[in-house]
Amino acid sequence: MKHGKKYVDAAKLVDRTKLYDTTEALDTVVKTATAKFDETIELHVKLGVDSRHADQQVRGAVVLPNGTGKKVRVLAICKGENEKLAQEAGADFVGAEDMTQKIQQENWMDFDVLITTPDCMGLVGRLGRILGPRGLMPNPKAGTVTPDIARAVKEAKAGKIEYRLDKTNIIHCPIGKASFGTEKLSENLNTLMGAIVKAKPAAAKGQYIKSCVVTSTMGPSVRINPTKFGA
Repeated sequence: MKHGKKYVDAAKLVDRTKLYDTTEALDTVVKTATAKFDETIELHVKLGVDSRHADQQVRGAVVLPNGTGKKVRVLAICKGENEKLAQEAGADFVGAEDMTQKIQQENWMDFDVLITTPDCMGLVGRLGRILGPRGLMPNPKAGTVTPDIARAVKEAKAGKIEYRLDKTNIIHCPIGKASFGTEKLSENLNTLMGAIVKAKPAAAKGQYIKSCVVTSTMGPSVRINPTKFGA
């Protein structure tokens, strides 16, 4: 794969043979984020589990202390008093049958997170084929199916992210923007890693955190020493 001059220059700042500590890794990633836009900083963690087995799944959600730097559009599917609570909490779109029909009939997808209450899961369940492949299907483990709709909406707007294994046993998550700086990114990274370590399945054997890498949208990856996280 051929890279542009900016990427090549940025890659020269990274020692590919080195396992960095968190602060140094993030400092390096911020320095190599030289695009004309505010690049997203991402964390990629390979785990020593097998996602094919139900007892080795790793999934959850966590509120990043400094948010993600992205404006999150929240759709709340609920009824009655919960509609008012969701609106007051800052939901961008609120409704029930009208919103599910809009998604089904118009293929409307102008939202980043869908939150619903347990009594409306019957409505949302019909959207599984549409929402599932996009990773937007609400789930109790992620806190997106909850009777406390107001709290869920506020957390989503504040920077709550969901983490889950892909088929190659890797978790991919944004932890902020390059403009955050090393300190805020470090706080977000440590919060996310703490949640991932806490979610370690009882069935997991051997080394849990196999590798840990941070990267910017357009820049090179930087490897973090996984032993720092004690798993």
